[in-house]
This record gives sequence, structure tokens and C-alpha cells, in this order.
Amino acid sequence: MKLTTKLLLAFLLISVISSTIIVLFTRVATNRELDKFVSDRYKTELVEELGRYYQQNQTWDGVDQEFNQFGRDSNKHDYNRQLYFSIADPNGTIVVAGNDRKPGETLSAEELSHCSPIQVEGKTVGVLLLADSPDRNLMEDEFLRRLNGSIFLSAIGTIIFALFLGILLARSITRPIRELTKATHAMAAGNLNQKVNVRSRDEIGELAESFNKMSSDLSRSFNLRKQMTADIAHELRTPLSLIIGHAEGVHDGVLEPSHENFEIIREEAERLEKLVNDLRTLSLADAGELSVDFQPVDINDLMSDVYTHYISLFNQHRITLNLKPAPVMLTANLDPSRFAQVINNILDNALRYTPEDGTVDMEIRQVTDKIQICIQDNGEGVTPEVAAHLFDRFYRADESRTRDDGGSGLGLAIAKSIIEMHHGKIWAESEKGKGLKMVIELPKM
Repeated sequence: MKLTTKLLLAFLLISVISSTIIVLFTRVATNRELDKFVSDRYKTELVEELGRYYQQNQTWDGVDQEFNQFGRDSNKHDYNRQLYFSIADPNGTIVVAGNDRKPGETLSAEELSHCSPIQVEGKTVGVLLLADSPDRNLMEDEFLRRLNGSIFLSAIGTIIFALFLGILLARSITRPIRELTKATHAMAAGNLNQKVNVRSRDEIGELAESFNKMSSDLSRSFNLRKQMTADIAHELRTPLSLIIGHAEGVHDGVLEPSHENFEIIREEAERLEKLVNDLRTLSLADAGELSVDFQPVDINDLMSDVYTHYISLFNQHRITLNLKPAPVMLTANLDPSRFAQVINNILDNALRYTPEDGTVDMEIRQVTDKIQICIQDNGEGVTPEVAAHLFDRFYRADESRTRDDGGSGLGLAIAKSIIEMHHGKIWAESEKGKGLKMVIELPKM
């Protein structure tokens, strides 16, 4: 059974049950209130007539013949029928017996409290005991029948209206679900670039937004995987081609077995080994199997050690390296060696792309409950669009650069994976001609 049918049946069932309950409750309440109204009106009229009778006769004798079936159909007196009421004297003793009462019977105090006094010239001459409601006349029965009919027709109209609204609501609810189902079938068939319209801001709208994001992420991941496969093949082919070419040249006698040729083979083998190691590190990080040893670390001390390690290298390239530690001790829970690997990668890139007489500034600061490490160079920089892709695998801002100049393109991807393992974030901020800033954000202990 389709969801639309289920929702429609649910709306219809709810409306039928609700309308039935309302109709039954209304009919019972109407009958009760009408009986009470008739009883009150009958009692009032009967008390007045009994008062007149006593005033004229000064006795209750003959009242049973006079008032049998009082107030109902006057053309149909039934003198053999028992009186519909009883009359007691002011002390509670029955003087006119009716409705299963006996003459001389004494009423209890509770029964006497429910009786209606019969007064003549301000003096109580008796009390009226009316135990049951009188029968309704034809007009009252007709009124009740018409009223119940109107209630029933209103219930039928309510059910039809609820059915109409149920159809509209069921279609509006299931329409985005049908679109999602169609899109998921298309994705299952291999067409990952699927989008659905977000028609609302409720849970179904959130589901549509989540689906669109998932579709975009899957499509992007699929494209990145294809691109990564091509990039890996290219990156492996370059050093392998050089190694095989030089080895065959030496073997065939085309190249001399000199130190320079063997050094080229060794350098390319090292580059190939580094690429394989980077790929392995990245795969372990993606799988969550990269070994880490978390411990409380003073960020100022860690960055000071990195600064001491790199200062001489930067001086050799005539680049100024500055460190501005935080004014207070900032401690984070991290793996010092893995985190140092991230900083080393960023500084290697800064060293590579910062011109001579340039400057690289490192700053440590606290932002609310986070620790931020900013590394800013004054190199050429990149556009904000390019900065957003710097952490993609095998991505290079300048495709004209060789791998000797730009590395394998995995360093920043590895850095991002390591930072995310530390429950932190890393991003790049840059504008063309204004240098590049790398920002690392970590939770503070």
C-alpha cells in the first residue's frame, strides 16, 4: 500500500471516529438537556395549576382525576393510568399518591429537599414530588428528530471535507518523497548528480536539503576519486619513467654509469618512496587507523621548538621567520609529532613560495575556547577560489610548476586529515598579491 493511500485512510479514519464521537455525545447531551427543559417547564406549570386547584377547592380530593396526564395531549386523558406525580403535605406525608408512592408514606429529608413547594397566597399547602421526566409531545419529538438529522448531516459533511483535505495534505506530503524516491533510483543507476526541490522548511524540507548535499558530496567524491586515480598514475609514472629510462640507458651503454646518472635514479626512487608513504599515510588517516599518541601539550613550547628548527633554514633563504606566542599558556590535547608534521608541511610550502627578503609570521592566540595558530607569508598568494581547493589531493595552484617545485600535492590533504583527527579545523585565507594565511583551530583544554 502506498504512503498516499495510508495517509488518506488515516485522515479518513480519524475524521470518522471524531465525527462519530461528536454525534453521539451531541445526541446524548441534546436529549438530556431537552428532557430537563421539558421537565422544568412541566413542573412549573403543574405547580401553578395545583395551586389554583387547591385555592378553589381547599382540598386535594379529586386532584388525581383532574390532573392525570397534565400538560400532555389534553384530548387523550387516560384515567386508568397512575398519576405522574405525588403530593405531600408540608411535613412530608404523602396525601396524593402517584408514581409508585403510597398514601401516608413519609418522605425522607433528602427527598423533601428535591420537592417543589405548592403555595397559595404565600402559604405552602403541599409539596410536589416529580420523580421522572414526563413524556415529550409530538412537536418536541419532531424538533429532536430534525436536530439529530442536522447533526448527522453535519458529520457527513465534515467527513467529506476531511477527506478532501486529506487528499490535498497526503499529496503535498508525499510529493517531495516521490521526488526523493525517483532521485535515489537515478543515483542507484549511476547518475549521481541529482537534485530535488526544497519546498518547505519542515522535516521533509530538511530531508531534501540533506539529500541534495549528499548528492553533491557523492558526485564530488566520485569525481575526486577518478581524478585521484589519474593523478596517482601520473605521479607514479613520472619517477618510474626516469628511473627506467636512466637504468636502460646505462644498461644499453647510451648513458655512462656515472655518479650523476645513478644520483638521478636514487633521487627519483626517493621521490617515489615519499609519494607512496604519503599515500599510505593518507589512506590510514581516511580509515581512522593512523596511530596517534594524544597528550597535553603547551602550544607555545611546541611552536617554539618548530621555530628553532626552521630559523636557520629560513635565514639561508634570506626569509624572516617570526613567532608571536600567546601571552598565556595554552594547552591542547594532541600528538606532538603528528601536529609538528602539519606545521612542517605549512612552513615548507611557505619557504617554497615566499620570495627572498620576504617574511613569514607565526602567531598563537586564543579565540573564546579555541586555540588558533596563524601562519602568514607575504608571497604572491592565490585567489579565494583557489584557496578553497588547496587541501584537495594532488591539487596545485599553479599547474605549470613541476613536482620538484610544488611537491606531490598530498601534504596539505594529510595536514587536514591530521587536524581533523585532533577535532580541529584548518583553512586557508588569501588574495592574489597579498600572501597566504593558514589558520589552524584546536579545542583548548
